[in-house]
Amino acid sequence: MAGFGLGLLFVAIWASAFTAIKGLVPEWPPVWALAVRFILVGLILAAVLAWRGVKWPGRGDGWRLAAMGVFGSALYLAGAWLASLTLPSGLVALLSATAPLFVAMGEVAFLGRRVAPLAWAGLGLGWLGVAVLGAGRGAAGFEIWGVLLALGGALSQAAGILIFAPARNRVDAWTANAIQAAVAALTLVLLAALVEHRLPGPPSLTAALSLAYGVVVVGIGGYALYFTMLKRLPPATAAALQLLAPPLAAIFGWALLHETLGWTDLAGGAVTLAGLALLFRTRTS
Repeated sequence: MAGFGLGLLFVAIWASAFTAIKGLVPEWPPVWALAVRFILVGLILAAVLAWRGVKWPGRGDGWRLAAMGVFGSALYLAGAWLASLTLPSGLVALLSATAPLFVAMGEVAFLGRRVAPLAWAGLGLGWLGVAVLGAGRGAAGFEIWGVLLALGGALSQAAGILIFAPARNRVDAWTANAIQAAVAALTLVLLAALVEHRLPGPPSLTAALSLAYGVVVVGIGGYALYFTMLKRLPPATAAALQLLAPPLAAIFGWALLHETLGWTDLAGGAVTLAGLALLFRTRTS
């Protein structure tokens, strides 16, 4: 029961991260804001490693960690944060949650994994929901670019997961998080220098609190809780709990930011979540 409670706390933190973005964006340029967050997370994790002792990965696993930092964190979150300029936080959370659909497709295309008929049905439902959502946003005009940015971020995260997957049982979790955070910070600084010409200014109280929340609660506490959750909960339960993040993020956005969602957002989200649930159920049965 305690493990289930920790799982729910993790989902609440993960969902609230999308709401906290709105405290920094657009006051700070999104990619620069994300770079600052990862720099601070990397410094704190470096102190944790100095206290716990560093166990460096082998060369073969090192490049996988670097790829996870570039694709699984930096480009994934850059897409989500840029999408937050025009989309509600709950919608960004939903689009980011499509990463498992890309992972499943990548396993079929690149790893030759066989997919059960129900899993294909889940994939089909997931993309049908995204199509409904995208059609509704497309009718609204420029916001379709936010949808594409968030989906591009989810695709990048899937690439990072697929590259890192063979090393996940060989690398210490704290070391892996610290290294990929450092690589993500460097990637984001370079990306921000290329695409954003405005540097972050002195933060308001809201922006400072949002940044602190993203660093301490999400970047440090959320990931520590995630590792604990994986030890205490069965994989199928952990995966099912993560499906609660998008609707919970939508509730946070509605309650705290007065965001509204259209009927195509709600319908597309429901279909996508149903497809993801079916996919997870098939893959973990």
